[in-house]
Amino acid sequence: MNERDRLIEILLDETSLAPASPNVEHDRRIALFDLKEANAFAVAGEDRGPYVLLLGMCEGRLVLDVSDETGARIVLHHAPLGGLRKLVKDYALICESYNAAIRDAPPSRIEALDMGRRGLHNEAAEVLQEILAGHFAIDTETARRLFTLVCALHVRG
Repeated sequence: MNERDRLIEILLDETSLAPASPNVEHDRRIALFDLKEANAFAVAGEDRGPYVLLLGMCEGRLVLDVSDETGARIVLHHAPLGGLRKLVKDYALICESYNAAIRDAPPSRIEALDMGRRGLHNEAAEVLQEILAGHFAIDTETARRLFTLVCALHVRG
């Protein structure tokens, strides 16, 4: 990847967003901020970066609408999410447990949930990279943050 293989703007399709709890909304904001700060994102067969990404959902598929910085569309890709559905559900459950544990659980329980949450997040990032392979090249940290946004499009608060 070269220095142009990056996202300069990440937008979420407002019509795709699920109603969010304060914790989900917080995670969404952090993922967007972190993605804007640092990411690696390339479109296969293109060298027109940096890119603008509009992320949404349509008929159960992840929609990646990628444009160049002038707004000219480069690619509109609909990615199947079959491999991520269970991970999204599991991640939502473990995040709920983690957020509940923060209030009154012993530190050992919080740490165990956090380790599980991070492991699941890493696994989901790998699956997302595989789903997008052939169309987009993304690094692990970008995949982790994009997975958080995928969850924001799915998870109901």
